[in-house]
Amino acid sequence: MSKTAIYAGSFDPPTNGHLWMMRRGCELFDELIVVLAVNPEKKGFLSMESRREALEKMAAGLPGNVRVEVVPQGFLVDFASNTGATHLLRGVRNTIDFEYEKAMARMNARMQPEIQTVFLMPPSELEEISSSMVRGFVGLPGWERWVKACVPPCVYDAICS
Repeated sequence: MSKTAIYAGSFDPPTNGHLWMMRRGCELFDELIVVLAVNPEKKGFLSMESRREALEKMAAGLPGNVRVEVVPQGFLVDFASNTGATHLLRGVRNTIDFEYEKAMARMNARMQPEIQTVFLMPPSELEEISSSMVRGFVGLPGWERWVKACVPPCVYDAICS
């Protein structure tokens, strides 16, 4: 039986940590669907189109069966079920992430018990990188060198344009 995972986020902007997760997802699953989800609580830094394009460029460089989809609303676990996904792939950088992701995994399991959540921990050099940190760097003196170190080149280009 083929295993399909959903890796979802707002990816605003996509970071090297997101790329690491995508690579690992390609190694672990037969198919990876990267879902650009709309978070109504977050104000957009990059446009949805810029994020989608960046994620597609990142996915194009990966081995394996990976695609990008935009899901504007609804429960992710329902989207996963409707696409035949067997797993949700989530990254956990610290204890705060873990507590949030644990609660979400339990709720998702109640809604769709056949879909399993898998947690991955990034390597130490990526665990402090977050989209909000990258957004916070932009505009500060010398921001370019710090942002360039945290995001893939296609994302850096999108931020600079």
